[in-house]
Amino acid sequence: MTSTERKFTSVEICAGAGGQAVGLHEALFKHLALIEIDKHAVATLEENVKDNAEWDGCQVIEADLTELSPVKLRLDLGLEPGELDLLAGGVPCPPFSVAGKQLGQDDERDLFPTMLNLVDELKPKAVMIENVRGLLDQKFKSYREDVILKRLDSMEYELCYWKVLEAKDYGVPQLRPRAILVAIRKKYAKHFLWNEPEKRPVRTVGDALRETMWSRFDAVDDPRAEAAYDLWLKKASKGVAPTLVGGSKKHGGADLGPTRAKKAWGDLGVCGLGVANKPEEMTDPDRDLFAAAGPKLTVRQAATIQGFPEDWQFPGKKTATYRQVGNAFPPPVARAVGEQIRAALEAAGVKARKPELLSSVPAPSVPTGAEPADRSSDLEGAFAG
Repeated sequence: MTSTERKFTSVEICAGAGGQAVGLHEALFKHLALIEIDKHAVATLEENVKDNAEWDGCQVIEADLTELSPVKLRLDLGLEPGELDLLAGGVPCPPFSVAGKQLGQDDERDLFPTMLNLVDELKPKAVMIENVRGLLDQKFKSYREDVILKRLDSMEYELCYWKVLEAKDYGVPQLRPRAILVAIRKKYAKHFLWNEPEKRPVRTVGDALRETMWSRFDAVDDPRAEAAYDLWLKKASKGVAPTLVGGSKKHGGADLGPTRAKKAWGDLGVCGLGVANKPEEMTDPDRDLFAAAGPKLTVRQAATIQGFPEDWQFPGKKTATYRQVGNAFPPPVARAVGEQIRAALEAAGVKARKPELLSSVPAPSVPTGAEPADRSSDLEGAFAG
């Protein structure tokens, strides 16, 4: 980037723990609002955004999208139709996930129509939606074409990009394919150019966690520590992690996924049968560091595997924070897509919103309708996972 000025605005729905928000922020978008239903994720967003000068003017809104009024949202954000530069979001993926029943539009968690209603009201210059790769299966072809693309076309948007991106191609030490849709208003769309990810060495789990894992072993007074760390590092340097899975309230405590994923973690020297306590709160080294399969990951280390910057905080209890991390969209992937959208808007000569307006957005008073907790058991963490 030749400039660090955030000239273009964005609003994000289903913001989760902020993975996509962080990536778009790094791509130099200025967030006006992050909208999320889960109270634990809302706490994470507020912890990182509130009183942070870099995120000045960004509102965190706890809201059930099915109860949110697009008109009121636009008015509360002080936006005229067409003024917003980017509307982004990771709408719930269980309706299209191969791990679920793949009910698609028949799943009550399908929020694509809600997202499209927001597009219709806000009329942003660009739209970015991420979901699981299952959405691009042949099974959902008619849904993609007849429900999503026809609606976007009717609103004067052109599909610029809909493809599966693999997180490991962007320096993330994890296999995490995501389906990304980019649509831009037709008068700007011709300026969108996608650049394939640069060729780089794969970043292994060992590369990512070398320092933090050693600090955990070094902090315990145990003669097994050095040998256990060396064994972990040898295994962890062999490859990238399997896809982190956050799960939901319906599915017990935090661990690193189904049996196949746990085996893959074991091959990398990591025990997948749970998540470790914070180092300063560890009371059982045998559980957290010296299990037969290897050390367990902390929530902070899982966030590193997802590509979160080290200064992004995850307040709250272990299980709730791990679910947020496990369901997140890797920031480096969001950044890459965001940079292409930003470049298209710049090439099209889009005039940015005046700086004085960006700093004077009123605090939204968007009604949430039903209490968010009423639906969070179904929707918690599903927005980006």
